[in-house]
Amino acid sequence: MYTVLNKRLQGIEKNNINASLKDSKTGLEKESLRVDSKGHIAQTPHPKVLGSALKNPWITTDYAESLLELITPPCDRAYESLDFLKEIESFVYQQLDDELLWTHSMPCIIRGESDIKIAEYGDSTGGKMKHIYRQGLAWRYGKMMQVIAGIHFNHSIGKNFWAAYQPLEQQERTTPQDFINHSYMGMVRNIQRYGWLIPYLFGASPAICKTFLSGVPKLDSMKVYKKNTYYEPWGTSLRMGDIGYTNRKENKVGIKANYDSIEQYIESLRHAISTPHTAYQDIGIKVDGEYRQLNANLLQIENEYYSTVRPKQILDCFEKPIDALSSRGIRYVELRSVDINPFHPAGISHKQLFFLEIFMLFCLLQESPKIDKKEQKEINENQSLVAHLGRKPNLKLSQNNKKRTLTAWALELLDAMMPIAELLNKIHTDTCYVSALKHQIELIKHPELTASARVLDELMSHHDSYFDFARNKSEQHRHYFLERELSNTTWDTFSQQAKQSILEQQKVEANDDISFDSFLKYYFADTSIK
Repeated sequence: MYTVLNKRLQGIEKNNINASLKDSKTGLEKESLRVDSKGHIAQTPHPKVLGSALKNPWITTDYAESLLELITPPCDRAYESLDFLKEIESFVYQQLDDELLWTHSMPCIIRGESDIKIAEYGDSTGGKMKHIYRQGLAWRYGKMMQVIAGIHFNHSIGKNFWAAYQPLEQQERTTPQDFINHSYMGMVRNIQRYGWLIPYLFGASPAICKTFLSGVPKLDSMKVYKKNTYYEPWGTSLRMGDIGYTNRKENKVGIKANYDSIEQYIESLRHAISTPHTAYQDIGIKVDGEYRQLNANLLQIENEYYSTVRPKQILDCFEKPIDALSSRGIRYVELRSVDINPFHPAGISHKQLFFLEIFMLFCLLQESPKIDKKEQKEINENQSLVAHLGRKPNLKLSQNNKKRTLTAWALELLDAMMPIAELLNKIHTDTCYVSALKHQIELIKHPELTASARVLDELMSHHDSYFDFARNKSEQHRHYFLERELSNTTWDTFSQQAKQSILEQQKVEANDDISFDSFLKYYFADTSIK
């Protein structure tokens, strides 16, 4: 099963191209709700001292005005991206008053959808588009699932690696970018195949506040803890489960991304963006002079399609993501299935990052056939099973139409990753990768050591509710970031970036000479807008 993987590893070693993997880059994106002193989702606007949410590359908002998104630049080492993330969060915390950043994937107390204020990005056409897109999400899916938070792991393989690796794959007749696209799409397919490992190992959301369901009956498998908390006894990541952020209507509306190749992936999303859907037509696009959504198609824009992984390219201004992929190919891969870890201040640890580097390289080098309908069904079922029942003894998953225990399959996969961990140790003259992998093996053998198990244990041993547990952890982390000292240079860098971003937004708004109706028409007509 791992013949191709081992052959590729041997070729990399034999041809002495392993050092070029050292040039790989990692970036992180972390979402965190701002929460007021009473533990409710904050009703205050995005703090001006943090800059413009439209133009600050490091500090912005996601769906809601209170849902901060902290973004690191690509870093040479994964641990450096975490260090940068801590610097950003320290700056943010030391600019806030008495608000907390919710260090959990599942949200705090929400008193209904009116509590969730859709993010604002100013009066420019681009800013309006970002707001109306989010308005469309509210009409289509409701606001509640939009405030679930997570961490995205963005990873690219070193540029020099590809040129040396392509001849080993006997793909010399293929253009360099076509080869890179082909290889990255193989990685994307394998991340889907083996992605259930991530909620098992890193899932930290086995419980939710009762208010999250907003009156909707809980799942039958859920238990009640002291009236206000719902939980899955064997759960790992409800964020990645049936109550989390998914295209729940996917089977009904026909949204289906094709990962066979970059061309087919682009075409499948183009189809969804241009195909009307009756239910969304019934909502209306512009009603009484106010936009409710960008269009009435299966997807308003590509980002609406939820997936645990996305091939990405850096956008040129208001370029569509699929146009960027079509013209310049895949630049990096975004893994989106990592829960916020409440046991670490920034929501993720160095050890987790080391493993994710191993996992991504494994998914690149492991054989990756196309995913047919049967396998896609298995992938979806495995993810749901692990999210809700991942720590259940002798839980069985599906692999190639056969059932096998999660434990056996996971240990087999981690064993296959050991040569990659050893290779990365050698490249970086370190021991951190093998150590990180061995730690994950212990989590497979001892489910009680996983973050999800620890959440339930601490919650029920020391707290009356999920809210109490989550708020306590968030307050601990607030203290951690308030105590951290930033250098004058770092503080000035973040401060200047915040101020500059406000000036940039003002400039964009002052130079905006196109109506929003015309802007949308040009955008969806594939006319370039700079």
